[in-house]
Amino acid sequence: MQYALTGQQREDQAAFARFADDHLLPHANQWDRDQALSDDIVALLGKSRLLVPTLPTEAGGQGMDTETYGLLSEELGRGCGNIRNLVAVQGMVAHALLKWGTKEQSDRWVPRIGTGESVGAFALTEPETGSDARNGSMTAERVGETFVLNGRKKWISFGQRAEIFLVFARLDGDPAAFVVERGTEGFTTEPISGLLGLRASELAELSFDDCAVPAANLISHGRLTFDLVATGSLDYGRFSTAYGSVGLAQGCLTASLEYARERTQFGVPLGEHQLVRGLLTDMTASVEAARLLCRQAGALRAANHRDAIRQTLIAKYFASRAGFQAASDAVQLHGANGVGPDFPVQRHLRDAKIQEIIEGTTQIQQLQIADLTL
Repeated sequence: MQYALTGQQREDQAAFARFADDHLLPHANQWDRDQALSDDIVALLGKSRLLVPTLPTEAGGQGMDTETYGLLSEELGRGCGNIRNLVAVQGMVAHALLKWGTKEQSDRWVPRIGTGESVGAFALTEPETGSDARNGSMTAERVGETFVLNGRKKWISFGQRAEIFLVFARLDGDPAAFVVERGTEGFTTEPISGLLGLRASELAELSFDDCAVPAANLISHGRLTFDLVATGSLDYGRFSTAYGSVGLAQGCLTASLEYARERTQFGVPLGEHQLVRGLLTDMTASVEAARLLCRQAGALRAANHRDAIRQTLIAKYFASRAGFQAASDAVQLHGANGVGPDFPVQRHLRDAKIQEIIEGTTQIQQLQIADLTL
């Protein structure tokens, strides 16, 4: 299979890189310190149709193909992991509504997410279950023309900002998915701050106390809801996270190469020391290998290949680990400067650890890859 970029893809990636250089890199450290994104960047992403670029144009997107979306995710990950995460989450919510919702539901909510009029959040994880999301305890009960939700969700990205929440619960013993809009009686959000990384992803804990939503807000119900809606959405996010990890690792490599050329130690440029060259070589090889795995996953996804899910798991597993190692080596190479506030590598290191946890922890993915391989 051929993984070389087409001329159009190279042009698109160059445009994405310019966007990251102009609009993300100058502000990423400040967003990290503020533990929030600016309203301006969210509005710009919506205006540029980059929040969910894979949506059809009439739904607020660009009709972007899978492989190009991967290239966008890489450049966003290089610029700011929180922005990459925002774009992934918007895609997870919008595509779930587009694919599994009714036409009325899709027409009502999807364009609002695609254009940035309303931010979406994917509310799956619960405080007591974590990775065991299939066995969540949140409940829904039919009461007249409404469904009454009770339970809690935690670690929900952009739960502080979102206005549209895709919420999973158990209805009559089977999984169900609902849309809950901010302001619904009985629904509250509590900000989560002080995170290790992805601090500007505006996480929140959600509480549902006899929260009644209209029957029209039910998206899916039945034993396959989790496998189709939740797992399908996570697969979309996982592909973005894999490519985003490559971007993060590339950012670390670029910063390390520049530092090794400019910094002088013991009378010679840092890059002339053999141990430093070893770190740079390992970093380079890992970035290239992770990028190729992502390209392979993207090609298989574009072809609807039956092995696409497994290859996406492999790409995310390898790339997230490679990203963390690259960030760790970059901090080491920068020495004391690497742990200070003026260099981005310390932010990359903190963000990289989160990439090994979101959309499936490294250990969960080891199990999933083995199940699909053996």
